[in-house]
Amino acid sequence: MACARVPLDMQQVTEPGPLGKERTLPALHPDRTEERCFVPYKPPPEDGSPADVEEFLEHARFITEDLEWLLALPHDKFWCQVVFDESLQRCLDSYLRHAPRGLDLATLPSSPAVADMQRSVHKLVFLTFLRMATHKESKENFFTPAVFGEIIYENFLFDIPKILDLCVLFGKGNGQLLHKMIANIFTQQPSYYGDLDETVPTVLQVFDTILEKCGLQCEGATAVEPMKLNAHKKPTAMTMSQQELLDIILYLCDSTTTIHVFLDIFPAACTSFQSRGFLSSLTSFYETAVPDLEKAIRKRNFDDKGLQEDLWKRLSHSCRKMVETVHLLLHHACLQPILEGRENMQTFAEELLQYFTSFLPEKRFLTDYDEQFPVADDVSLLQQALPVIDDTRTSYLLQGVESAWDTVGRRKPQSQIQTKAASSLLANQGAAAGAAASSLSGSKPQEVREPAEGESLRGAEAMLDVPQKGNNGAVCPVSGAELESLLSCIRDLLPDLGEGFLLECLKEYDYNSELVINNILEDRLAPSLAKLDRAMPRPVKEELPAVLNSRSNVFDGDEFDVFHRDQVDMSRIWKGRRKGENVREMLNDKRHVAEQKARYHAYETVVDEVIIEPGESTTMYELDDYDDEYDDTYDMNQVGANDLDGDSLLSRRPFTVPQVLRKGNKEEEEEGEDDEEEDASQSAVNRDQFVQDPAVLRERAEARRAAAQQRKNFRPERSSNVAGRPKGQGQTAETLLDRRKKEANKSRVANHNRRTMADRKRNKGMIPS
Repeated sequence: MACARVPLDMQQVTEPGPLGKERTLPALHPDRTEERCFVPYKPPPEDGSPADVEEFLEHARFITEDLEWLLALPHDKFWCQVVFDESLQRCLDSYLRHAPRGLDLATLPSSPAVADMQRSVHKLVFLTFLRMATHKESKENFFTPAVFGEIIYENFLFDIPKILDLCVLFGKGNGQLLHKMIANIFTQQPSYYGDLDETVPTVLQVFDTILEKCGLQCEGATAVEPMKLNAHKKPTAMTMSQQELLDIILYLCDSTTTIHVFLDIFPAACTSFQSRGFLSSLTSFYETAVPDLEKAIRKRNFDDKGLQEDLWKRLSHSCRKMVETVHLLLHHACLQPILEGRENMQTFAEELLQYFTSFLPEKRFLTDYDEQFPVADDVSLLQQALPVIDDTRTSYLLQGVESAWDTVGRRKPQSQIQTKAASSLLANQGAAAGAAASSLSGSKPQEVREPAEGESLRGAEAMLDVPQKGNNGAVCPVSGAELESLLSCIRDLLPDLGEGFLLECLKEYDYNSELVINNILEDRLAPSLAKLDRAMPRPVKEELPAVLNSRSNVFDGDEFDVFHRDQVDMSRIWKGRRKGENVREMLNDKRHVAEQKARYHAYETVVDEVIIEPGESTTMYELDDYDDEYDDTYDMNQVGANDLDGDSLLSRRPFTVPQVLRKGNKEEEEEGEDDEEEDASQSAVNRDQFVQDPAVLRERAEARRAAAQQRKNFRPERSSNVAGRPKGQGQTAETLLDRRKKEANKSRVANHNRRTMADRKRNKGMIPS
C-alpha cells in the first residue's frame, strides 16, 4: 500500500507480477492501467430517425458507463488510466470536437431520451476534465505541483485548443469552476502562456482567411505580399455559392464566440491578445467584412428563408461578440487599473484615449461599439478619475463619435444621448445662454431684437433663419434637421423635459428657442402649455407601409420582377419585334416537331415475336422476367418470415407441378426431346425467352433489392466477430463491442429460453396441444 502524505509521483506500490512474484512499481506505471476501450463520441442525429436515435443512445450509453467507471477509480488508478490510456484521450477529444455548441442546440431533435443522454455525457465529460485539472484532491491524494504541470503538458492532457473548446462548451453556468480550473493549469505550468502567445497569430489568420474567401483585401496586405494576377477572379460574398457563404458565417460565429468566452472566463489572457495587436486587427476586420456579409445576406435570393434568417442571426451574434471582445480587452488593459487606483494612471488613460482615437476611422465599428458601450461614459469616468485630462482631446473624440453616427446614417438611441458641458453650450448658443443666465439671476430678460439690414444672425438666432408662419401650429416652418437642432439646443440646458412637451412649446412660440427657454425658466408659459406633462415623450410617427410591400401582382417573383431581383436576363427583353425575326422563318422553323419525335417514339407498334440475332443481348428489348414455375401463393403472407430462429418456410425448395397434373403424354414428351436435340444447333439463333435462367433472375432481384435499400438509406448490419484474434495479441474495439452485445442479448436465442421456444412451436402446430 502507498504511504500517507506522500505525493503520487513519489509513491511506490507492491503488486503481484506476471509469474505470481511480487514486484514494486511506481504508482504511475503503464502496467497498472486497466484494459478498457473507450469509444469515440458521435453527435446526436439531425434527422431524428428511430434507427439513428437508437444507435446514438446505445453509443452514448457505452460512454457514460465508461466515464462513471473512470470517475469511481481511486486517485492513483485514475491517473494511470488518464496518462497511459490512449482510447480515453481519443474519446474526450472527440467530444470536444463534435459536441453541439450553443447555437446548434436548437437544430437537434426534440427527443427527451436523446436530450437526457446528451446531458449525461456532457456532465460526465466536464467532471472528468475537472478532475484532470486538479492536482490536489485531498490531504492524502495530491501531486507535487511542478510534476503535475509537467505531466499535463508533456502528455498533452491540456492544450490551448482544448481549453478554448472547454470554455465554449461548459462556460455557461460553470464560469467560476472553469476560471479556477484554467488558472490552476496556467499556474502549475507557465509554459501555457508561451503557447497562448503563439496561438494569437493563428487566431488573426482566421480573420485574414475570411477576408480572402470574401474577395476582400485587409489593410496592409498589399505591402507584405503583391496581388496575384488571378486575384480579380476570386468569388465575393455576393457571387460565391450558398454553401460557401454558410461555411464562412459558421466559421466566423464559432471563432468569435470561442474567443469572447475564453477571455471572459480567463481575463489574464487579455494581455497576450493585446500585445499582439489583436485590437487593431479585429476592428479593421469588422469594418471591412461585416458590411459586405450583411449585404450578401440581405440581397441574395435564398430558396429557404429559414436559412437566410439563421445566417442573419449568426452574423448578428458574431458582431455582438466582437464588440464585447474589444470592450473586454479595453476594460482589462486600461479601465480596470484606473478603477483600482494603480500607479501610472495617467499612462493607462492616455492608452485608452489612444485606442478610441484609432477607432475613429472605423465608422461602422465605432457606432456599434458606442451603441453597446457608450464612449461618453468612459470619457466621463476618465474626467472624474483624472481631472487633468485635456478637454480639447476628449471633445474631439466625442465629436468624432457623433460624426461616425452621421456618416453611417443611423440615429443614436435617445437613452444614450449624454448631457454636454454647460460652458460649451453657452459658448455656442449666444443669446439663448444670455436669456437663461439673466433668468437665473432674477433680472429682467433681454428683449429679442430683430437684426438690422446687412447684419447676420448669431448663436441660436442663426438656427431660426426660416420663414415664420405664426403660432397656429398648422404648418411646421422648419425642416426636420432644423427641428432636431432646436430640440437638442433646449435639451442641453433642460435635459429633464420631454421632447413632446418641447415640441408643443416650439409650436406655441413660433419655433423660437430663446422664448421657449426664457419662459420655461421664469415659469411664464401659456395656460395651454402649463397643463401639459413636462416629461411628455415625443409622439411616435406612424410610418406608411411601402408601396412595394403592400402591392399584389400575379407576376410577383417571376424572372422579370425587378423589385425583388437584382439581376434580370436582358437578352429576353426587347422593344417591339425582335431584330432579325421574320414570319416566313418562324413558320419554317420545325424545331418543335423534332422535339416531339422522341416523345412519340415510345408509342411504336407492339410486335408479338422478336427475332434475336446470334450474339445479340436480350436486355435491349426489355423482355418481361416472368417465371411460369414461380409459386406466388405466399407472397402476401410470408409465414415464419419474422421468426428469430431463422427457420423460415421461405427457405424450402420451390414448388413444382406434379407430373400427373402436367399437360401432354409421354409420347409428346419424347417427341419434344427429339425436337430439342434437332434444334440444338439453332438455339442460338432463335431462343425461347419465356423461361429464363434462374441465376440471372436471382441476380436481378438482388440488384433491385440493393437499389431499394440504398434509396431508404438502409445499412446492413456488420457481421459479428466474437472470436477475435489469438490470445496474447490483443482485441480490436469491434470485437469487444460484439462480445458485449452477445453477453447482453444471449438470453434471446439458443436454449436459454425454452418455454418461449416451446410456445412458438405449439403455435405453429408442430406439437399437439
